[in-house]
Amino acid sequence: MRKKGIAIWVFTTLTFISLMHLIDAASALFFSNPIQILQLYPFINQLQISTDLYLYAAASSTAVLWAMTCLVAFDNPVEEFLNKILSDAKKQTTTEAQLLESKSEVFDLMYETIESDSETLAQVKDLMRNMRAEVKDIQPIKETMEKTRTELSSLKREIKTLEEKLLFTIVCPACGKMLRPDFKLCPYCGENITLQEKIEKIEKMVMAKDASRLGR
Repeated sequence: MRKKGIAIWVFTTLTFISLMHLIDAASALFFSNPIQILQLYPFINQLQISTDLYLYAAASSTAVLWAMTCLVAFDNPVEEFLNKILSDAKKQTTTEAQLLESKSEVFDLMYETIESDSETLAQVKDLMRNMRAEVKDIQPIKETMEKTRTELSSLKREIKTLEEKLLFTIVCPACGKMLRPDFKLCPYCGENITLQEKIEKIEKMVMAKDASRLGR
């Protein structure tokens, strides 16, 4: 502000001096008065400048100095500062808008990714639900297969027992093990099994069974 005040004072003073020269030139040209102010400048006075040139030079310098005085006087630094702040704010707002736009694109991509992930998660949930339903359907079949396997094992044992009863019909007189009728020697103790002994054993067994029945 101090520099501006000094500049205004300088240009105002020069404008006033130039205006005084203009008045002096106009008075000499239009009223035929002698030029007085140029006599203060001995070097310029020796040049013997014409009145017309003096008038044009004074008018031009007055106009230029007055214009410069107005420019300096009406140049408001506060306004410039505010304009600069507004300009910077506009630039910052534009930058923030661009940044926000770029971030909005990122947010859109994130939203699309989340939607895609949610759809994938829903598909996985449906798949798990279907698998659970299938497992529930398979469970009764598994139980039926286990039951069938148990029944087959029991049936095999019964068949084996029945085969033993049908094949092993005689008893070894020495060790008491059940033997097949075609055995000549006991495979457990080595006792010799003859046909007569087999017949006797069978008769004894039949008689024992009959006796037990009668006793009941």
